[in-house]
Amino acid sequence: MEDIRKTELFENMPIHKAVMTLSVPTIISSLVMVIYNLADTYFVGMLNDPIQNAAVTLAAPVLLAFNAVNNLFGVGSSSMMSRALGRKDADTVYRSSAYGFYCALFCGLLFSLLCTLFNSPLLAMLGTDSDTVSATSDYMLWTVSCGAAPAILNVVMAYLVRAEGASLHSSLGTMSGCLLNIILDPIFILPWGLDMGAAGAGLATFLSNCAACLYFFILLYVKKGRTYVCIRPKMLRFRKDILLGICGVGIPASIQNLLNVTGMTVLNNFTASFGPDAVAAMGIVQKVNMIPLQIALGFSQGIMPLISYTYASGNVKRMKKTFLFTAKIALSFLAAVTLGYYVFAGGLTSLFMKNEIIIGYGTKFLRGLCLSLPFLCMDFLAVGVFQACGLGKKALLFAILRKIILEIPALYVLNYFFPLYGLAYAQPVAEITLAAAAVIVLLRLFRRLTAERGQASEGTAP
Repeated sequence: MEDIRKTELFENMPIHKAVMTLSVPTIISSLVMVIYNLADTYFVGMLNDPIQNAAVTLAAPVLLAFNAVNNLFGVGSSSMMSRALGRKDADTVYRSSAYGFYCALFCGLLFSLLCTLFNSPLLAMLGTDSDTVSATSDYMLWTVSCGAAPAILNVVMAYLVRAEGASLHSSLGTMSGCLLNIILDPIFILPWGLDMGAAGAGLATFLSNCAACLYFFILLYVKKGRTYVCIRPKMLRFRKDILLGICGVGIPASIQNLLNVTGMTVLNNFTASFGPDAVAAMGIVQKVNMIPLQIALGFSQGIMPLISYTYASGNVKRMKKTFLFTAKIALSFLAAVTLGYYVFAGGLTSLFMKNEIIIGYGTKFLRGLCLSLPFLCMDFLAVGVFQACGLGKKALLFAILRKIILEIPALYVLNYFFPLYGLAYAQPVAEITLAAAAVIVLLRLFRRLTAERGQASEGTAP
């Protein structure tokens, strides 16, 4: 194991270079994921068949549920691995990666089995009717019944590879599947190709996720003996400390994802009461807002291995510098994006729809939602630090504060006093409050770690 080469990034590389080395591939991967998530909808939409479009939309909640498993074993295992690397505990690193891999594989297969056995009641619960049930079932055959395991595994393996600092390989694996899906979609969906409709979109997604998994398997084979990511079954032995460490970070991250879905559902339900034009405008604005949001998330996820390593190794000074540099770069960028979105809100909305009513709605919605971006960035960075340090309870508390305590009640209150347009300002209200709390909690955390490090130094002094 070339330990010196592997720890160079974590211990000696200049902060700005280390942060960009880890974050830039993650950000690019996140942006490609945004395009990938729109691909099925875009190409199926070219059929101008509402039934095929409905199939993709109705199946979306099931695919979103994959993220709960991804966060549980991806975020949980990668955090455990990076902290163990910082302590020079190689055995825990190997076993943590094995836990993450095999638990994700088991959950993916279980997901497929249950969804196949209970296909009929599941389709009814998703809201299908006699017109849409067949197309939705065909789409889910490939994406869920056949595709749950590879869809979950490729994301979890990306987290495991990133945990040891190989952010570029992590992103290449994810992007390989995304780009292949974009290439295959028109071939499988459209009449000039295989003309499979929604089923073709599902098949393209399945094959793309399999290709991404294959990339990671080849990577692990090529780097055999030079990587801490281990999928050997013999490393999968029960250790309470590893299981608790993974679940302590992973479960809050999983719950956070479910709460985000809940918040989006509540927002969409409120908007739906004002008619289809309002719903279309809110959908466009959410997609536009997703781009800078994914960049903020990319920074947060990108620096997690470095934060975990420096936290576990006791290098508080490097940990603080990493966070402050990242915050300065990310916040400056998001502030500039906010200004641009506010000024050009109408033009951005018109790129998607030429309807004047929808453009009017979208302009006002985007000007409200974009105000949350810099504060949302701070919140993402704070939660990333909590997850990296194994402070799952703090990450869970922030998730509950964001959606349950702040944003969802704000939706009710603002919609009551400012019907429809108040909905766009619920997120800024929540994120401003949460950002202030994040700064306070992070200051206390860094002060405590600095004090503990000082006491440890005194205790070892001759």
